[in-house]
Amino acid sequence: MVSITISRKAIEVILHDAIQRDITTARRAALLQILWNERYLTRAQLISRVEYRLGGNCFGTSAWEDTFYRDMRLVKRAFQAAGYQLEYSRNREHSGYYLCGKSSLSSEFRQMVKASAAEVDQRQIDIYRQLSCAARFRQGSAISDTARNVVAYRILQENPSLTPQEANRMALERAYTI
Repeated sequence: MVSITISRKAIEVILHDAIQRDITTARRAALLQILWNERYLTRAQLISRVEYRLGGNCFGTSAWEDTFYRDMRLVKRAFQAAGYQLEYSRNREHSGYYLCGKSSLSSEFRQMVKASAAEVDQRQIDIYRQLSCAARFRQGSAISDTARNVVAYRILQENPSLTPQEANRMALERAYTI
């Protein structure tokens, strides 16, 4: 491989284009980003998070396990190239993929959790506790869907040539790009 020095921004533009055009690159980039921010995620949890971003069956309908493990081998190599070691823990308390020497959440995620906790209103929590699990789930899903739809609508307004599905995918990507 020929080594060239080029700006990180230029590489990011090319990578972003590849992510938009190629589902394999999109899956691998999503796995890399998820594992950078969260640790101790199992295969099922990672697949669920990636499918939420990219759509169901993005790993394929047959041989999806092979696809996942091929993706993870490359993600592991990417972390190694950056000086990190991705491992898998089978410990009951902390099972799943993790980066050696890193805490369960990235500092960015921890700050988001702290900021969110500071905004909690105890009266609202008391109201939610009175709701059934199904009602809480429906309400949370509706809020999440509405927020994503607002972002997708704004993306469509800015880029009228996009399809609604492309705008929705971009909205999901923005939600996970931190």
